[in-house]
Amino acid sequence: MIRVGIVGIGFMGMIHYLAYQRLGDRVKVVAMCEKDRDRLHGDWRSIKGNFGPQGTVMNLEGIAKYEEIDDFVEDPQVDMVDICLPPWLHAQAAITALRAGKHVLCEKPIALRVSDAEKMVRTAEECNRQLMVGQVLPFFAPYRFVYEAARQERYGKLLGGHFERIISDPLWLKDFWDPNGCGGPVVDLHIHDAHFIRLLFGMPRAVRTIGRLRGEVAEFYQTQFLFDNPRLVVSALGGVIFQQGRPFNHAFEVYFEKATVAYDLWANLPVTVLTEDGRVERPELADGDEIDAFAQELSEALTAIEAGRPSDLLDGRLARDALLLGEKETESLKTRREVFVAE
Repeated sequence: MIRVGIVGIGFMGMIHYLAYQRLGDRVKVVAMCEKDRDRLHGDWRSIKGNFGPQGTVMNLEGIAKYEEIDDFVEDPQVDMVDICLPPWLHAQAAITALRAGKHVLCEKPIALRVSDAEKMVRTAEECNRQLMVGQVLPFFAPYRFVYEAARQERYGKLLGGHFERIISDPLWLKDFWDPNGCGGPVVDLHIHDAHFIRLLFGMPRAVRTIGRLRGEVAEFYQTQFLFDNPRLVVSALGGVIFQQGRPFNHAFEVYFEKATVAYDLWANLPVTVLTEDGRVERPELADGDEIDAFAQELSEALTAIEAGRPSDLLDGRLARDALLLGEKETESLKTRREVFVAE
C-alpha cells in the first residue's frame, strides 16, 4: 500500500481525495496539509468547481492534519505527496517534498515558469525520487483512444492533427489572467493540448503562433507546430471567448495514414473513425465520469512508484516540455515570428 498526503484542499484536492477512494487498498490518504482550518477538519461545503460534486462535510478521522508544509513533509507515514495548491506554489512545494525524500505528484501545470520546472526535474533526479505531473487529458476516454491507436500504429503512422480547447471567460477565477496567478489560457488551458501533442508527436523544432494578447498573456491563439519531419502537420486553437453560452469545448482531429479520428464535445460528436475504405465507425469507449479519469491518473502514479520507473504519461519532463511549448508560443505571438523551441 502507498500512503499519500494531500497538500491543498481546494477543488482539485477534493477531486483527488474522492478519486483515491476508488482505488481500493492500493492506497491510503494518511495526511493533509491546508491553512484553512475548516477545510482541514472536513468542512468542504465552500468547495465548488466546473465539474464533479460540490463539497460537503467529510469524515477525516484518522488522517493527520498539518497547517505548515515543512511539518507535513516530515511525516514518516507519507510515501507520496500529492500537490493540489495554486500553480504559483507548485515549484517550492514540490522541491520541499522531494528534498524530504517523498515521491511527488503535482497537479498541472508543473509550474508557471520553465526555469522553476527545470529546478523541479533536477531536484527529483538529485533526490532519486519520482516527479509526476497530473496532466489528466490522456486518461479521458477520447484522448486515451487516440493515444493507444498511435502507440500501437493501429491505423498506420501519424500524419498530424488539429486540437481545440476554448472556454468562456472564467469569471470565477479572480487571478486567471495574472501571469503570476493562474497564468492565463496558455498555462491553465492549452497546457493540456501542448502536453498531448508532445506525447503523440515528440518535441517540435519550432512554433508559429498568431492571436490576441491581454497584457502579458495570450487571450486567443492559433499555433502551427513545426517538426523536422515535413509530413507532420500539427496545429492547435485555444483561448477565451466572451460569450458565456458555451462554457467549454475541446475537440480534435488526428490524422493517420489509414484513418482520421475525430471528436468534438460541443458538437456532440463522439469519437469517430473515418477509415480509408469509406466507413464511419464509432468505437464503444469505457463509461465513467470525470472522477474516473482522475482515478486512472492516480492509479498510473501508484504503478510508477510500485514499479520504480517513470510513467510514460505523467513524467515531469514531459510536463516541463509542455510548459516550454506554451512559453515559446507566447513568445511567437508577442514577436510575430517563428520561434525555435530548442536552439
